[in-house]
Amino acid sequence: MEVIKRIEEIFKELLTLVGEDPGREGLIETPSRVARMWVEELTTGYKVDPNDIFKYFNIADDYEKHDDLVIVRDVPLRSLCEHHLLPFFGYIHIAYVPNGRIVGFSKLARVVDVFSRRLQVQERLTNEVADFMFGKLTPKGVMVIAEAYHTCTIVRGVKEPMYMVTRAARGSLSNENSRIEVLALLNLAKGKQVLNIDLRSI
Repeated sequence: MEVIKRIEEIFKELLTLVGEDPGREGLIETPSRVARMWVEELTTGYKVDPNDIFKYFNIADDYEKHDDLVIVRDVPLRSLCEHHLLPFFGYIHIAYVPNGRIVGFSKLARVVDVFSRRLQVQERLTNEVADFMFGKLTPKGVMVIAEAYHTCTIVRGVKEPMYMVTRAARGSLSNENSRIEVLALLNLAKGKQVLNIDLRSI
């Protein structure tokens, strides 16, 4: 593939520029491995339209009379920070109030993966998942909470592990009482206080 070949050449040049020899034993295949990793794993989200992999199910009309929450927690999050091209990783939790439609667990994981496999900042990623869910599933409300460690703070800068929590809410889950309920239920489901934050602060 032409793209992989070009990226491989770029990484060979990068190794040379930082003072390495891309022809030495341990590095001969590194540019090829890195190029394939970037194209076939780290940035696959650019090649996938989340609309193509999202499937929902219509539910009975009487369900619409209720405002019952659906919460899916611990959806794996693996992404690259666009500022330093270093990984950040953690989990995304999704809560929504159905409005005639529900979605399977696997589709939520795939949606998160599509948006994650792009160069990102956690704040935008959280909002992209929330906006997609709210637009595609048309629920009464949706809330997306992302928890992640950013390796850029470990290997550079302050050189300490830094943990970030971001939240995006739409519709009926935008009010304070709903935020508190969702966060409390997430903590209950995990069996302990893992979101080390004031529930009223986000």
